[in-house]
Amino acid sequence: MLKKVYGSAVFGVEATTITVEVNVDSGIGYHLVGLPDNAIKESNYRIAAALQNNGYKIPGKKIIINMSPADLRKEGSAYDVTLAVGILVATNQIQAENLEDYLIMGELSLDGDLQPIKGALPIAVKAKEEGFKGFILPKQNANEAAIVDGLKVYGVENIKEVIEYFDKGIDIPQTIINTKEEFYKNLEVPEFDFSDVKGQESIKRCMEIAAAGGHNIILIGPPGAGKTMLAKRLPSILPPMTLDEALETTKIHSVVGRVKAHAGLMSQRPFRSPHHTISNVALVGGGSYPQPGEISLSHNGVLFLDELPEFKREVLEVMRQPLEDREVTISRAKFTVTYPSSFMLVASMNPSPGGYFNDPNAPVTSSPAEMQRYLSKISGPLLDRIDIHVEVTPVPFDKLSDDRRGESSVEIRKRVTAARDIQTQRFEESKNVHYNAQMNTKYIRKHCKLDKGSMELLKHAMEHLNLSARAYDRILKVSRTIADLEGAEQINGTHISEAIQYRSMDREGWLG
Repeated sequence: MLKKVYGSAVFGVEATTITVEVNVDSGIGYHLVGLPDNAIKESNYRIAAALQNNGYKIPGKKIIINMSPADLRKEGSAYDVTLAVGILVATNQIQAENLEDYLIMGELSLDGDLQPIKGALPIAVKAKEEGFKGFILPKQNANEAAIVDGLKVYGVENIKEVIEYFDKGIDIPQTIINTKEEFYKNLEVPEFDFSDVKGQESIKRCMEIAAAGGHNIILIGPPGAGKTMLAKRLPSILPPMTLDEALETTKIHSVVGRVKAHAGLMSQRPFRSPHHTISNVALVGGGSYPQPGEISLSHNGVLFLDELPEFKREVLEVMRQPLEDREVTISRAKFTVTYPSSFMLVASMNPSPGGYFNDPNAPVTSSPAEMQRYLSKISGPLLDRIDIHVEVTPVPFDKLSDDRRGESSVEIRKRVTAARDIQTQRFEESKNVHYNAQMNTKYIRKHCKLDKGSMELLKHAMEHLNLSARAYDRILKVSRTIADLEGAEQINGTHISEAIQYRSMDREGWLG
């Protein structure tokens, strides 16, 4: 007897429906075909124990299971329940009407309990596209899958519930989520708030400008100056994610199983802070079965690289192309996957290996050769993609001991959002440019026109501060953002002079 059950495989951030065909014949043997990996091949032991512990069994007959399309590699343990239901129906141990209307996924424990799976959201999106009426999956993933409207989602804890649902008509409670309500509920509650930061008003201002224009930023300062503390609070002042951005972000995190158990839609922008020992594959994504890397997990959020010169140079170099294209393409012989990676880069570094450059009371000093070796780890092309360089100085005691709270993230975010709205209108006709940091030369010429006085000021600064040519476009982009924060249509000398301050590493004496 032949029966068909439906599961799903995830490639990149998209799912493909897998048809599991179970054929029972006379004879003895258990044959699983269709390019399953070892985790799927071992499933018969889990299935046998789970069925036996719930009053069912794998009968001693010849069972052939094909996972179609047969030329597509299947991986992971999420097909256990799919295979188990197929075996039970094909061997007439249970009756299951309308089985073709359901997509079933889940890993089995030996007692029949279901363990969470990866990629529940992209699978649910595909199930709705292909016209399935219901999706049965582990309860821990139910909220994640229920984000998709128009698909009935049933979260189950034990295979017994699935069996009784089909065989005896005992209902499984449907998981229903009001996506918009869930999304807006957590929007105004940032985990880290700028009001916690004592002093550092000029750096907070830099962070506000970076957030308003989507500019990449590097913080340079001695240990304990507050670089990491400031970076962690940047997502709290970025404009709230749109519903589409939240879905896209949740999808990527779902693929790697990073959505918190019983959580639905991600409403906070992601903040990723990989350690400097990270490999280039872990950063950009890849592997024999490609998975998203840290830059894709920070899509629509912030990627924070602490102690930038400590990262291996080849790791930093692979980031150059994703910073420009805002996506990563990973190619293999048989397939290619593309992951989105539109993120804000925030980097921090000590000004020298000892950390106390230009400090007369420094406990550690570095020789010029050590300084040069340390700073040369950051390549010019990578630095070229960072718009704002700012020096962070330690906070004096009287500021640290002050009890007054600073401006909250919610108040700063209002100004940032207003500036982003201006940019959205400015670039509404462009497909690839949405905020100032993405402007190319054509847009800079169009939207960053300077009056005679501002041009003279910029010329004077470039000559006297020995600013490099790469600084010219960056200063114009940043000054455009400063003007947007003020609601000014034209860039003036005040905006230019403030933007010039944010190019520390282009001055002579830095990086050669």
